[in-house]
Amino acid sequence: MALRLHALFFLGFVLVPGLQIAARAAGDSGFSASFAATVADAGSSSREARSRATEAVPLDRMAPVERQIADQAIRQTTLYRHLPQASIACDAALLDFVLTKPETLVDVWRVLGISLLALDPAGPGRWRLSDGYGTVGTVRLLHHERDGRGGLYVFHGRGAYEGPLAPKQLTGSCLVVVRHSADPAAAAGRPRQTVQIDAFLDVDGLGLEIVTRTLQPLIVRSAATNLHEISLFVSQFSAAAARNPAAVARLADRMTRTEPQDRRTLVALASGRNIESFPAQSKRLAEDDVQAELAARWMNADQLDAMQRR
Repeated sequence: MALRLHALFFLGFVLVPGLQIAARAAGDSGFSASFAATVADAGSSSREARSRATEAVPLDRMAPVERQIADQAIRQTTLYRHLPQASIACDAALLDFVLTKPETLVDVWRVLGISLLALDPAGPGRWRLSDGYGTVGTVRLLHHERDGRGGLYVFHGRGAYEGPLAPKQLTGSCLVVVRHSADPAAAAGRPRQTVQIDAFLDVDGLGLEIVTRTLQPLIVRSAATNLHEISLFVSQFSAAAARNPAAVARLADRMTRTEPQDRRTLVALASGRNIESFPAQSKRLAEDDVQAELAARWMNADQLDAMQRR
C-alpha cells in the first residue's frame, strides 16, 4: 500500500510522485530486496538535519514574494524530512531539464501506462497536479539556480486529499528543496548525478494529528522508495535514448501533453545527440522493445503483454 500513497505523499514530497510498482514486488525477489533496502534507509527527521537544510535554503537570493512564501513554509513546518541521497545515471543537463519541466517526465509515464499522475502547466514555473488517487493541488517553482557544481531548485506545493486513507479531507502545503551535483565516483564515460531532497510539510488543522500520529511512517517510507524508483527510471530512460535514440524519439511523438520543442529537447538531452540526426523512420519492433524495457519494472507480465498488443 505504501507505494500508492500518492495523495499523502504529495502533501510532504510533491515532486516525487509514485510509480505503480506494487505488482512486481510480490513475485520478484530481486525487486523485493531492492525495495527492502530502500525502505530501511528512509532518511532523517532529526533536528540537526532540519537545521542544516533550513540554513541551506537560499532565501537571500530569492525574489521578495518567493522568499516570503519559502520563509513562511519553513517557519510553519509540522513534519520535516531529509530523504536518503539518490544516484542517477544521466547528464546534468537532462536532470536540470526534467526538474524545471517535470511535466515532460510525467508525460512519458502516461504514454507507458505506469502512472496515473497528471501534471499540467499553469504558467511559467507553475503546474496543476492530480495523482489519480484523490489528491489535487498546485506546484510552483520558487527558485532555480545552476553553477559548475550542480543545481538547486525550491518548489512550493499546496494540495488536498480526500479518500480512504484518511477519515476527513486533508489539506496542506510543502516546501521541497532539491539539489544535484556530479558524482565524482561515477565510472568513466557514464556521468552520474547525486540528488538530495529536503521537504518541509505543513498540514492544516485537525489533519496534523492524522498525519503525525498515524500516517507519518507510511509517508516517509513512500517518499524514500519513490525517489529511488524515479531515479532508476531516469537512468533507464537516459540509457535507452543513448542506445536507440530513434525509437525513443518515436515514443516521444506520442507525448501529446508536451510541447513539440520540449519533446525534442528531452530526447536530445537524454541521447546526447541532435534530434535532426536521427533516422526518419525506425522499426516498430525497436520502439516496442524500448517501451517494454522502460515499463518492465513497473508492470507485471500481463500488463506488458497488453501494452505490446496495442
